[in-house]
Amino acid sequence: MKKIIALLLMFIAFTSWSQDTETFFKKADGFFKTYVKDGKVAYAKLHDNPESLNAILDLAKAVSVTKDEAKTYQAFWINAYNLSVIKGIVDNYPTKSPLDHAGFFDKTKYELAGTEITLNDIEHKLLRAQFKDPRFHFVLVCGAVGCPPLISDAYLPETLDKQMEVQTKIALNGTFLRVNTKKKRVEASQIMEWYRDDFRMNGTTEIDFINTYRTEKIPDNFKIRYFPYDWKVNEQ
Repeated sequence: MKKIIALLLMFIAFTSWSQDTETFFKKADGFFKTYVKDGKVAYAKLHDNPESLNAILDLAKAVSVTKDEAKTYQAFWINAYNLSVIKGIVDNYPTKSPLDHAGFFDKTKYELAGTEITLNDIEHKLLRAQFKDPRFHFVLVCGAVGCPPLISDAYLPETLDKQMEVQTKIALNGTFLRVNTKKKRVEASQIMEWYRDDFRMNGTTEIDFINTYRTEKIPDNFKIRYFPYDWKVNEQ
């Protein structure tokens, strides 16, 4: 009898967890489709009517995710990061840049998945440190024009790998790189300078990483430089 009760409690807990994450992903997907277009966010609309954003973040407070379900865990925290960035900008709206607000990334805490956490800790401790995947840099959007574009969809466990691949290809075939053939030089977003070691995993060079995703390959003898990051808010 005790075993039956224990199994029943495990089933109830699993069902509750599954419903929580499924509801979160569904609501987040609807939110991004409504308020994000061409990588830009309707901050003015959200500032006037923040109820839908607040409701999703309230839902995220009770979500339970573990690294054992890696894709669900990663997808939740990527969406939670992007939603929390939007929340931070809406709370300080109107604003020209997230950097205009002290502690935006490293001091302000959000209640997510049963813990209070900063944006930096989501990125560096829960994602980068745990999974060693440089593609996180192309899906975590810091609320600025210099970031990779925010997509109009939620990241979902079943499509996460494909979504990360697509966003990395878009960035490295687009505005993240400027190729100067005459000077044999490629200029890259400062993201690739700040997190240089992430793009040099397993003994590869930054050019090797770039060419994994580039349609038009960069010659190995090209030098790499970095252009300044544009911190202007990514507003519609």
